[in-house]
Amino acid sequence: MEWLTARPVAHRGLHDGSNIIENTASAFTAAIAGRYGIECDLQISADGEAMVHHDEALGRLAEGSARLDAVTAAELKRSPFKAGTDRMITLGDLCDLTAGRTPLIIELKSHYDGDRRLVRRSTDVLSTYGGHAAVMSFDPVQMAMLCEIAPGIVRGIVAERADQRYRQHGCFGAVRRGAAYCERLWRMRPQFVAYAVNDLPAIMPTIARNVFKCPVLAWTVRNPLQREKARRYADQIIFEGFQA
Repeated sequence: MEWLTARPVAHRGLHDGSNIIENTASAFTAAIAGRYGIECDLQISADGEAMVHHDEALGRLAEGSARLDAVTAAELKRSPFKAGTDRMITLGDLCDLTAGRTPLIIELKSHYDGDRRLVRRSTDVLSTYGGHAAVMSFDPVQMAMLCEIAPGIVRGIVAERADQRYRQHGCFGAVRRGAAYCERLWRMRPQFVAYAVNDLPAIMPTIARNVFKCPVLAWTVRNPLQREKARRYADQIIFEGFQA
């Protein structure tokens, strides 16, 4: 899996927040030109298409306010962004654009409700893709589904240190949730870990890297200090805001 860590990975493509919008064809084209890997996000549309977009609803980047899962793919592809000339694209469009020229690191967004549609549509598209691609999610249930449906696709877990608000129900609740998470993690058998750079070093990525030999990608690296931390505790960076 050397390809997974061979190049720095551009977070949501190589975007500038003004004329080149994240998760767009322009951002991905710029990443390819810079010889970077590409990280992107997927959301499900109302008609079951895998849309390349981070937010679960329109409004921050694109005109409108509807949830993506309430709008068809055709309608989403017509929704203008607030800057630039790009339109939202599908995973299939992204695969056509990259054509195997650089690795794809694809995050499946989740509502933690057991919905299998995004996993199924993503695996359908990637099953005919000729380039290197890996799929990851914060949700181990999604990755367990991926392992079941398409065990040949490289899969990873996205993680960060637990927020204190998750401990508000006391120690027993935290242990119970932790045990359930570990059980789901075991079912998905991750092949790499994407971990928050600000939370490094941490036990989970250290064990994954040194005991199980899983590559660790540090996200999201935005400055030289974070890059230096990632160099010490990870195998590659997912970056934005500068030229890596």
